[in-house]
Amino acid sequence: MLSKEQEHPLYNRDRPLVDNLLTSVATDYNLAELARLRIRYQGFPGVLDIQRDLDKILLQWGLTEAELFTKTRLIHDTGGTYKSRGKKEEQDWN
Repeated sequence: MLSKEQEHPLYNRDRPLVDNLLTSVATDYNLAELARLRIRYQGFPGVLDIQRDLDKILLQWGLTEAELFTKTRLIHDTGGTYKSRGKKEEQDWN
């Protein structure tokens, strides 16, 4: 039985973010975005273009996935990576 490639419901929102990361440097914010997208698309049966580009970004920035997650844990521990527009802190777990 062949698995059918699926389109992720957030593909159209995430594709421009990935394109931006491909031409950006590894700032704290960009590292956090890359880690968030890696987690979102990890093991998803489809969107191979995004998954390939996320791998390419890691290579461009000279990081392994483990190094990325270690760095972003430290970034999140210091707080303030994602500034909320509202009064309370929000996180995007979509």
